[in-house]
Amino acid sequence: MLVPLALLALGAVAAAVAPRVLTRSSWPDREPVLALWVWQCVVASVLLCCVLAMSLSAAAAWQAVRGHVFAPAPEGVMEAYQLGALETWAAPLALLLACGGAWTGAMLLREIRDARLRRRARRAELRDRAPRLPGETPSDAEPLVVLEGERPDAWWLPGSAPQLVITTAALRRLRGRQLDAVLEHEQGHARARHDWLLHCSGALASGFRRVPVFGAFHDQVHRLVELAADDVASRRYGRVTIALALVELNEERGVFGPGSAARSLVPQRVHRLLAPAPRLPIGRRLRTGVVASLVPVVPLAVAFVPGLTALG
Repeated sequence: MLVPLALLALGAVAAAVAPRVLTRSSWPDREPVLALWVWQCVVASVLLCCVLAMSLSAAAAWQAVRGHVFAPAPEGVMEAYQLGALETWAAPLALLLACGGAWTGAMLLREIRDARLRRRARRAELRDRAPRLPGETPSDAEPLVVLEGERPDAWWLPGSAPQLVITTAALRRLRGRQLDAVLEHEQGHARARHDWLLHCSGALASGFRRVPVFGAFHDQVHRLVELAADDVASRRYGRVTIALALVELNEERGVFGPGSAARSLVPQRVHRLLAPAPRLPIGRRLRTGVVASLVPVVPLAVAFVPGLTALG
């Protein structure tokens, strides 16, 4: 049984089919947190297929690697994988997959580096636009920063000490619970650490632009984290409140004009909040979550079936 080839075929099918199924489904908009979990499980399954295929190919190509991979295995397990049949192309395949893994790590490090540079630049801009008063202790850990500005805006600045930034124009336009809802939305991003999801999806999309699952994962994560944060705010302050707050913050940006919905997510978010679809039944949510959790188990099953069969 050519297990590495089976793993690569499984990963290719998942990478091609899963984005089509998930992007054409309507339920992710109703359950964005669950959809984020499903996407993570699918991507983890694809990556696991590559890692396992690389390990078995390297074991077939080099005796030293084979000794480490099968060291704890009982007698007869290694023969079940028929590694001798892979020797002609095992080394190039293992090297190719190893290069892919190294490239993924490099893209992730680059994404984290660029994000840190952007955060430093924005924090420097905050210090320039909101200088400290005489006698104020120098610190970057203020949880809320108010900026003078004619444009209503509010955003979350991630990092070791996340900050919520809001302009004076937003304070003038948002009233009462609308301001609270916007702050709760941004705090929802911080609590869920959505920045790490965005870093990982960005690294995979920039490193492997032609792999459908990684590009779709990147696009969907950006959309779903906003929907998830909207739901966090709406559960506490109501859907109408957060929808009105979004309108107040964005109506001067031209995102609500004809044809603007295709360029901006904001009109879609407002429509979703004002005309909400019912949530999935709890039974279906549980089943979907369990099935998604089992998706990464499939590559493990494919990789271990020959060994378990030999033991049986």
